[in-house]
Amino acid sequence: MTKKTYEEINEKIRAGEAVVVTAEEVISLVKERGTAETASYVDVVTTGTFGPMCSSGAFLNLGHPKPRMRMSKVLLNGVEAYAGIAAVDAYLGATQIPETDPANKSFPGHFNYGGGHVLEDLVAGKEVFLDAYSYGTDCYPRKTYQKTITLKDIPYAVLYNTRNAYQNYNVAVNLSDRTLYTYMGLLKPNLGNANYSTAGQLSPLFNDPCYRTLGLGTKIFLGGGVGYVSWFGTQHSPGAPRGENGVPLSPAGTLAVIGDLKQMSARWLRGVSFLGYGASLMVGIGIPIPILDEEMLKYTAVSDEEIFTPVVDYSEAYPQGTGEVLGRVSYAQLKSGQITLGEKAIPTAPLSSYAGARQIAGILKEWIQKGEFLLTKPAFNLPLTGEGVDYKGSVGGEIS
Repeated sequence: MTKKTYEEINEKIRAGEAVVVTAEEVISLVKERGTAETASYVDVVTTGTFGPMCSSGAFLNLGHPKPRMRMSKVLLNGVEAYAGIAAVDAYLGATQIPETDPANKSFPGHFNYGGGHVLEDLVAGKEVFLDAYSYGTDCYPRKTYQKTITLKDIPYAVLYNTRNAYQNYNVAVNLSDRTLYTYMGLLKPNLGNANYSTAGQLSPLFNDPCYRTLGLGTKIFLGGGVGYVSWFGTQHSPGAPRGENGVPLSPAGTLAVIGDLKQMSARWLRGVSFLGYGASLMVGIGIPIPILDEEMLKYTAVSDEEIFTPVVDYSEAYPQGTGEVLGRVSYAQLKSGQITLGEKAIPTAPLSSYAGARQIAGILKEWIQKGEFLLTKPAFNLPLTGEGVDYKGSVGGEIS
């Protein structure tokens, strides 16, 4: 029976001997070779996802001007960053919009520019206008500061996202007779379309559904650079119902992630606008899954046909929080371009990019094959129950 350790796999990576495949490639390998042989042969499976992830943003230390200043209000290209942290520290949220944006006063609003777009501009090397204000103090006398800056001018810039890489998510539909404008995109009346936003078989948390290799310190691809899992994400709900393969049947686990913004790329951090809803950020995340044993291999070999997700009405059930589910469909059905509810055929469309997810998994595979990316064993794993973490390194609930 196959048993491997992180250390053994990393030694193979250093020696250029590790066998690395993507979460797509491993599915056909298992069909050809079987679980036991593939588990022995493959060392790492790479995953990827690239889609809108609203709970994202960056901590920025903007550096002290002369004379020094305690910035109490910070605007970047007109988008306010939260400055209630310290003198020149601020947090720029992906969904923040300019004070001048009419929002939904003229419905539906366009939300052409927001915090996510500022982050994209920064990592693209573009100039951003900093506009800062203060009430002035004896130690920080300056009251206003305006300057055009780039990411190179910012001493410290760290992407810190509190909820990314959702493990499964709703399919959004609209039962009402009017068009809806949501964070799941435009939903046509009377079941006119169905939108979804997960990469399916390539998505990181589908390939380790019970979080055996995911937790504090897990090294990942983040926004085109290297990042880490820093905690379990907000709304982490691992107690969601699961299928026999361990995969949740509804929204479940989430990740909080962190990484150096200056390493990242505008290819994998993209500002995005949702008509009638707001602004956000497309985030690229890739996670390597070490094949420690046959169980891990089985998890990573999950296919779109085996992953099911709920269909939810966004005209009533979602906004009112009723929990009603209209049905469940597989990602294979979603990716076919059409699902059926009752006798109604509904066209489907993804908000996330499967092509982008595939590319991320491929980039991460290449990094590992070149010996440029080693795996990290988490200090503790994501909680598998709602009991949380006891802060001594163990996790509430059983994790093998």
